[in-house]
Amino acid sequence: QVQLVESGGGLVQAGGSLRLSCAASGGRFATMTMGWYRQVPGKQREFVAQITPGNINTNYADSVKGRFTISRDNAKNTVYLQMNSLKPEDAAVYYCNAIVGFNGYWGQGTQVTVSL
Repeated sequence: QVQLVESGGGLVQAGGSLRLSCAASGGRFATMTMGWYRQVPGKQREFVAQITPGNINTNYADSVKGRFTISRDNAKNTVYLQMNSLKPEDAAVYYCNAIVGFNGYWGQGTQVTVSL
């Protein structure tokens, strides 16, 4: 069973930066496709970014391209989301996602709040 624990959320002013971390355990991290999603109350969870095993490919939602960067450290079983130039509309609960074969796993989420 894969377990994911996010950290790094918090309150930041618009234009500021945050780095989210997601520590994985219970599986072979280097073979997992890792991603970040976010959700605001009353809306569906939406894709933010994804990184494939071996750091071969990264994908981003159009709304975060050029501002967010996803990366991974296989030695630490951790995936990161560097968020720069944050906007109020980036405020959400951010969830880490791991894809292992045909199974998907989620973390508990970390809150990001962006003030004007």
